[in-house]
Amino acid sequence: MIKNFQRHINSKLSFLKDSKLLIAVSGGVDSVVLVLLCHKMGLNIALAHCNFNLRSNESDADEDFVLQLAEDLDLEVFIESFETEVFAKENKLSIQMAARKLRYDWFEELAKQLNFNYILTAHHADDNLETFLINFTRGTGLEGLIGIPEVNDAFVRPLLPFSRETIENYAKENHVKWRDDSSNASTKYLRNKLRHDVIPILKEINPSLLQSFQNTISNLQDSRDIVNDKISDLIKQGIINLTDTGFQLNIELIKKHNNTKAYLFAFLNEYGFTEWQDVVGLLEAQSGKQVFSEKWRLIKDRDYLLLSELVDEEQQAITILKTNTHVQTPFGVLFFDEVDAILETSKNTIYVDEDALKYPLQLRKWEKGDEFHPLGMQGKKKLSKYFKDEKYSLLDKEHAWLLCSGNTIVWVIGKRADNRFKVTKNTKQIIKIELK
Repeated sequence: MIKNFQRHINSKLSFLKDSKLLIAVSGGVDSVVLVLLCHKMGLNIALAHCNFNLRSNESDADEDFVLQLAEDLDLEVFIESFETEVFAKENKLSIQMAARKLRYDWFEELAKQLNFNYILTAHHADDNLETFLINFTRGTGLEGLIGIPEVNDAFVRPLLPFSRETIENYAKENHVKWRDDSSNASTKYLRNKLRHDVIPILKEINPSLLQSFQNTISNLQDSRDIVNDKISDLIKQGIINLTDTGFQLNIELIKKHNNTKAYLFAFLNEYGFTEWQDVVGLLEAQSGKQVFSEKWRLIKDRDYLLLSELVDEEQQAITILKTNTHVQTPFGVLFFDEVDAILETSKNTIYVDEDALKYPLQLRKWEKGDEFHPLGMQGKKKLSKYFKDEKYSLLDKEHAWLLCSGNTIVWVIGKRADNRFKVTKNTKQIIKIELK
């Protein structure tokens, strides 16, 4: 196996040879073999172990085992202890999902702090098959059927081409010691049930199951690449436009293609939507109709579908004192400076007459009935009419902020200043207000 592993690293993952690597080690046979193979290759590695405190003394024994492994190999090791059950309850997660979040968050933070280039995990071919079957049984699209990625940002899985049987045979032939996790024998978890009850039957039907599966995965990945090329072409044609709050989909361009549901799924599946008939229904719905996922919403606005992230809480108004030189806002930082002259104005920079301001100023969302005197125009205008003339989308309106002096609008942030605060020949002190 060592020769095949070296060949795989040299041909597919050669970047690991010049990198600083952190290996996630549970103490099980897969992660221990990964450590030993990397060590034999002379890779620059350190170990990281999570104690989830879920199996009492057994969890502590796993930790001791990893510590001894690091000492035997003269490797640096990092250990973190978690109150997993408490975290799962507080965050309303299953124990498995809680443990997953805790370990991956910790691995990423550790790598960031100590400048590790990559984090290695010991996922192998059987893990890949189990993940495929889990996604298949729950219902998924193409992305859920292409398996575990060998390289995913900082995470690399060098054992992915190797079967569990190959890894265990290597361990036994080389008298490798490891820890068995007793929870892996329980079939109350879906993954274990597939591992112990379903996959053995499939392997009995097809002894070359893993090789057949690898071929299937390769074919599906090729299909995914074709789909991605098509999506890229559509993006270049303007079917998607980025906005300040997310992106918008051009309804007319989507409807020119057959199977609009498939295209909408390709664009939106990563945002957690599940009611796809409702999503498709937005194409013919009235403006204002919305569909929600857990963290996102899709809203019909005239000729577009607008995607934006959900905000948990309403943004509160912000008070600005005369002594404030800058103020942090949800959309950037506002800077207030006394200047001698007007230099260059832009949508993010205005100049006002300080004497016209009444402190404290207030930064707030717009409200129905608001009106202002747009700079450069005579008379007043309702904000709702201004938004319509400026072709604001529904989301643009929701994210519109106003800088106010008392009840009077000074600036529709990032858009238009109010005429009543403009600098004149009688102005004694000019205030420059800039959004960055």
